[in-house]
Amino acid sequence: MALFPLTSNFEGDFVLQLVAVDTENTMDEVAAAAAVHSVGRRVRARPDCIMRIRRQGATDFLPRTMKVHESGLKPTETIEIIWEPVRH
Repeated sequence: MALFPLTSNFEGDFVLQLVAVDTENTMDEVAAAAAVHSVGRRVRARPDCIMRIRRQGATDFLPRTMKVHESGLKPTETIEIIWEPVRH
């Protein structure tokens, strides 16, 4: 367990945020940590969606249960947090 800095590029936000997460955090936990700095401030909440993470510029999302230390992300690398509609 170690602190790990990532740069958050949250969909709908114009500010990049440096977010400290733990290497044991899942991508869902990373998304939640990033949301604290954007949702309800400059981005409206979207309860009909889930937050997904991908590397900046990538098209595929990282698995929601993948841990930071399993992701291959590098310290301060930029991740994109994207709203994905919930499928019923």
